[in-house]
Amino acid sequence: MTIDKHRRSRILGLALPIIGGMMSQNILNIVDTAMVGHLGDAALAAVGMAGFVSFLSMALILGISVGVQATAARRKGQGRFDEMAVALNAGLVVVVCVGPVLSGILYQLVPILFPYLVQDPEVIALGTPYLQIRILAIIFVATNFAFRGYWNAVDRSRLYMMTLLIMHACNIAINYVLIFGKFGFPELGVTGAGIGTAGSTAIGAAIYIFLGFKYSRGEGFFQKTPTRKDVKQIVRLSIPSGIQQFFFSAGMTMMYWIIAQIGTAELAAASVLMNITLIAFLPGMALGLSASTLVGQALGRGDPADAKQWAWDVVKVAIVLLGLLGVPMVVLPDLMLGVFLHNSDTLDVARAPMRLIGGTMVVEAVGIVLMHALLGAGDVHRVMRISISCQWLYFLPLAYLIGPVLGYGLIGVWLLNISYRILVATVFTLLWQRGKWASIKV
Repeated sequence: MTIDKHRRSRILGLALPIIGGMMSQNILNIVDTAMVGHLGDAALAAVGMAGFVSFLSMALILGISVGVQATAARRKGQGRFDEMAVALNAGLVVVVCVGPVLSGILYQLVPILFPYLVQDPEVIALGTPYLQIRILAIIFVATNFAFRGYWNAVDRSRLYMMTLLIMHACNIAINYVLIFGKFGFPELGVTGAGIGTAGSTAIGAAIYIFLGFKYSRGEGFFQKTPTRKDVKQIVRLSIPSGIQQFFFSAGMTMMYWIIAQIGTAELAAASVLMNITLIAFLPGMALGLSASTLVGQALGRGDPADAKQWAWDVVKVAIVLLGLLGVPMVVLPDLMLGVFLHNSDTLDVARAPMRLIGGTMVVEAVGIVLMHALLGAGDVHRVMRISISCQWLYFLPLAYLIGPVLGYGLIGVWLLNISYRILVATVFTLLWQRGKWASIKV
């Protein structure tokens, strides 16, 4: 587990601002969940289901972050500093062309499709307008993801962190005013939470554009028009990642649907569990993004051996950090869950899965970092195939069988979910060790 001091400092220098930013990123959902939790289980279930459907709706275009990061990191490693932002320009062209069209289509489909995912009429009534509002913000969310990939690739992750902190402060303020009807505004409940989340992402996109002009003009931001080849390169790298995220999000939505067949209390518990889990995973995601940058820059320098070692060094840091984060989940689950769950029966349902999550955080550390290392190397197609196969051919069919059909409830679904994550981590470990990713051209 020993890491050279210089390399550890390099990893933490990249990762800590990302960790700070990403620890706040999921607060967009956590704030909604905590505030909406006072409105009851139906409101919690609505926000939980609609939140995942929202990410599912955006997933294909959010893969843009991977394409921008992999390309910009390679250019930095190659010393082509004045071309680094061309990848960002190309990503934004795709966002502007695709985002509004996607929003328009999906907005009309939400009232038709959402009732198929949830049986409870109250959850449907609350979740439909919330989801429609989130859908309207697709162009802003995709813009944020494109900039996230760029800042991380060129070692400016602190800009990402600072912007997210501003976004979340805005989200908390707007939520407070609109959910509860403060300062003369109407009391909008769950719909107010959707407006707060969408509005804060629009604010974030505006800040990122301002920062792009301030820091990246010399790197080609809005100075060098991306060629058709540049746009194709971003699309080639982004589409597999977008498809992977789409199927992952669809799988998470399907998991929510499966849990909804068990009961509304289980669905409310799962909503809280997933939000806590995503918060705990964010440091691992941040370290994964750091690994992606370090791998891409090393390959740009023509040093695959160094790229391979960077990923393993980041894995070591992630194991320690996520392992520590898992301890309170195992030891003090009621303390963490009690912030969101105010029904004792729902708390009882969530307790054992919370402990399972905490006990397997180390495995998640390995899987998350190596997945992003492979993405940083441009190995997007194999990551896509493995992620989709493990989730859709193994986890989801068995989750339906074990949960609603055989009656093992939420705990049965969660045990299977953990076994699926262990399988994914094992496969990514084998792929990274074999090293075929080193020959991929970006």
